Amino acid sequence: MAMRLGSRSNDGDLEIQHEINVTPFIDVILVLLIIFMVAAPLATVDIGVNLPASTAPEQPRPDKPVFVTIKPDETIAVGETVVARDELGTALDAATNNHKDETIFVRGDKALSYAGLMGVMNSLRDAGYLKLALVGLEAPVAKP
Repeated sequence: MAMRLGSRSNDGDLEIQHEINVTPFIDVILVLLIIFMVAAPLATVDIGVNLPASTAPEQPRPDKPVFVTIKPDETIAVGETVVARDELGTALDAATNNHKDETIFVRGDKALSYAGLMGVMNSLRDAGYLKLALVGLEAPVAKP
């Protein structure tokens, strides 16, 4: 309950103010917001991991899948045709008959850098192909 200091009632008592002062409440909320904004990035931890081989069951393939192959020197091929990175969208449009919703199977060499793979995947996304499937070798399932 707050009191107003400058006015007195007829009997000489201080008059009670019936309004809530929200300024301290807003100050506390802003301080808490700043604390959480500073602490949130510290909660994430970067951990280096060696990713295992996939033991996922094989998925059914379409009749005529479209493969994008990336060699270790970052040469890109659509099917059997080698294309430049800036011509990747045009080559895929020809291979898929302009069906952007078709799944593109991406095969990357084991020696290919992660940055090289992501660069090609970004090119595919920029060309409008959002359904991508990464192709790998089957690993034997470990028996417990």
